[in-house]
Formats: sequence, structure tokens, C-alpha cells
Amino acid sequence: MSVNGKSQRVRIGVLASGRGSNLQAIIDAIEAGTLQAHIVVVISNKRDAQALERARRHGLQDVFVDPKPFAGQPDSREAYDRALLDVLHKHEVELVLLAGYMKIVTPVLTQAYENRMMNIHPSLLPAFPGLDVQKKALEWGVKVAGCTVHFVTPGVDEGPIIVQAAVPVLEQDTPETLATRILAEEHRIYPRAVQLYAEGRLRVEGRRVHVEGAPAAAVTSLLNP
Repeated sequence: MSVNGKSQRVRIGVLASGRGSNLQAIIDAIEAGTLQAHIVVVISNKRDAQALERARRHGLQDVFVDPKPFAGQPDSREAYDRALLDVLHKHEVELVLLAGYMKIVTPVLTQAYENRMMNIHPSLLPAFPGLDVQKKALEWGVKVAGCTVHFVTPGVDEGPIIVQAAVPVLEQDTPETLATRILAEEHRIYPRAVQLYAEGRLRVEGRRVHVEGAPAAAVTSLLNP
């Protein structure tokens, strides 16, 4: 199935919990004219999230949705996501981006935005889902790491893969140095994935995301060491 129509300025809603460096990469790409999108709202579950300050600095609508009032409810996670969904609908959001959002989204959101919600994860999925990704990669002794943009499904870091970027793991790497190199690639591929969506070039078949008109890869292999 195609996940979008012709090229247009897609109305984006961003969910973020922290510093929002990937949010900044999206903002920069939009302001540079390389991404046909418009961020209509940035939402956080943290009142002091730096991502909200980034939004205000660029004149974007920022919204804090406090999770505390939902904590005592039997379906607290779903109730919170229904509140998020109300905000997203109010702003007529077409595509939701998770940018360092530290809550697991429920089917309330994944069903409402099926194949219209993206996340970026700092590993080459399906390897190393979840947290402490670079530490796990080094413990396993992998020679290549990287990052993945994928559509969000109810399973954590299990959705169909859109774009990936690989980086070599160096002998002297620590989790911090590896994370820094991977983050640079995150900032490169997240706007690219959103632009592919804006151009209507993504087609989902089961677990596979086909990119219409994608050129053949210039590099056929990466060898390390």
C-alpha cells in the first residue's frame, strides 16, 4: 500500500521527551528547503524538555501533556495516548514523528496513525531494540552499527524499516563515542525518510517498505576492519 499521495508540505506532529536533537535536524531541513513539511505541533510528556524550548525558539506550537493525572486510571497508558491523540487531531497532524520520546505508545496511537508514525532508533534493527543500544553493540563485538527509521507498530522497535545508515565500530569506541557518530547519521536519515513520505514514494507490503524510484546503491559493501 502507498502511505501518501503526491508531494506536498506534510503536517507533522513531533513527540519528544528530551533534548530534541532529531527535532532540530527536522527543523533545519525544513528551513533549508530540503524537506517539504510543516511542524504544526511539538508535544512532550516532560514540562522541562529541551525539545519544547527548541520549538518555541523556532516559533512552533509547543504542548506539554502531563502524564500525572492519568497515573491512577486502570488504562493509564491508553488514556494518556487518547489525550495525545486529541492534540494531534486538533492540529490536523498527518504524520507523527517520535524524536527521543521515552514512552511506549499504545495501539490508541499506532492504529490511528498506522503507517503514518515514524521513529528513529540508534541500531541496525532488528538488532538491539530497546535501551542501552551502543553498550549492547560493543558487548556483542559487532563490527558495524548504525541507525534505523521505521514505522511505529505496537511492538517496541519492530515496525517496517524505511531507511538505515551504517557506521563502522572502531576498536577504541566507547558507548559514548559510538553514539556520537551514530547520532550524526540519525540527523541525516530522519529528514530523508520524512521527505520520501512527503513525495509519496513509500509503499508498505507486510514488513517491507518499498521506496519508489530509489537508485541503485553506489556502495555495494562495507568491510570492517
